[in-house]
This record gives sequence, structure tokens and C-alpha cells, in this order.
Amino acid sequence: MDESIDALLASANDRDTQALKALFARVYAELKLLARKQLAIAPGATLNTTGLVHEVYLKLAQPERLSLLQGRRHFFALAARAMRQIVIDRARARIADKRGGGQVQFVVLEEAGDVVGGSELAPDQLLRLDHALTELAADEPRLAELVELRFFAGMDVAEIAVLQGVSERTLNRDWRRARAQLHTSLFPDT
Repeated sequence: MDESIDALLASANDRDTQALKALFARVYAELKLLARKQLAIAPGATLNTTGLVHEVYLKLAQPERLSLLQGRRHFFALAARAMRQIVIDRARARIADKRGGGQVQFVVLEEAGDVVGGSELAPDQLLRLDHALTELAADEPRLAELVELRFFAGMDVAEIAVLQGVSERTLNRDWRRARAQLHTSLFPDT
């Protein structure tokens, strides 16, 4: 199956519109599952799973982005990043609508770290986490990708291990490092 996705990506990179349609038809169910997990952590989201998948499609189907896709792993990493951007943009818009920016809540790292378990974060908490994740990506892009896949795509360690071709033990070690670095960024005084 990975080979067919890789072949469809290669054809889509050559601007084959039929291959692009076939690619998204092939991964649509997986993207919906990721979107469902992502929206479970964003309470009050004005977007449903289908809408989020369609917005991801619109972001990824642009010719300049298609030429960047380098396989299944890269495709899902970019999809997770696109979901993150969409959800964060929505959170920013909700905060701007409320104009209650002075009422910032702290991100509880246990909530952020264990979101796969179903915790929910408020829009301002998502923004703080996004800022911390951007800082992490500057220093440790691999750790930032892991956080994006776990938090924003809702994937578990086993799924990410298969996707990235690394052991679960390595990912668990990386997950602990990522959480520690995010904690340092989110709570510099502790």
C-alpha cells in the first residue's frame, strides 16, 4: 500500500491531476481519522472532520507544495502540520473575536503531553503550545515533528514508529525529551 501511495505522490508531483485525485481518495479515510482525533482536543471548534480534511487538501494540493512531497511519511507529516496550522488559525480567530487576550490560561503540560488520551485545550492554550512548538522546531525539528504527529494528528507511538521506520523505544525517549523541552519553554520560571 505504501508503494502505491508513493507512486501516486510521484505522479501527482508531475502534475497528474488524476493521480492527485486518486491519492486523496486513497488516504481520505486516514486523514478523516487524524482530523477526528485533532478536533477532539479543540473544544468548540467551528470545523468538522470533513471540513478539516478538505482544508488540508486545499493546502496540500497546491502545485508548489506537491513538488515537495517525498513519500507517505512526508505526506502525513505535512498533513499533520497543515491540520495544526488550520486549528491554530481558528483558535487565533476565536481569541481575536472575544478580545479577551488578557485572560491567558496556562498550558498544563500533562494535558498537552497526553492529548491522545482526550484532553482538551482552550484556544489560548493552543496558541501558547504552538509558540513553544515553533521554538522546539528551530532547535529539534525531529522532536517537533513527533509532537505534531502525536498532538495535532492524534497518532500514537506505534503508528508513528511505523510511519517513520523507527522503534517505539526511540520514539518514547524522544517524546520524553520533547515534553521536557516544551515544559521548559512554556514554564521558564520552574
